[in-house]
Amino acid sequence: MIICSCAVISDTDIGNAIDWMRASDPETVITPGKIYRALGKTPQCGGCMALFVANMRDNDNIGVPIHLRNLRTNRQGTFRNEGRPKGHRVSESRAQERTDRDQPVLAALPTSG
Repeated sequence: MIICSCAVISDTDIGNAIDWMRASDPETVITPGKIYRALGKTPQCGGCMALFVANMRDNDNIGVPIHLRNLRTNRQGTFRNEGRPKGHRVSESRAQERTDRDQPVLAALPTSG
């Protein structure tokens, strides 16, 4: 069955690519992009992506290696802070303060009238 009509990729092509990648590197994380590259093709419209991913999930070799699972969670099972401090965005009050500060400058401009 044709999965991607833009690049003419069938379900057999996807399965063969996954099997080949898993045989060549058992540690790799297989993504749709890697499958396209392995087949020497590029995605065009993206309309097939849901069916493409569903077909990938049906393959027995798609699993993520055990030591690469749950990397985003710490030992307690909660998500880690990715390094940004809590106050990395300009707060609403600070944005309003800037607007108030700029208003007198705009009001002092001469009007043509």
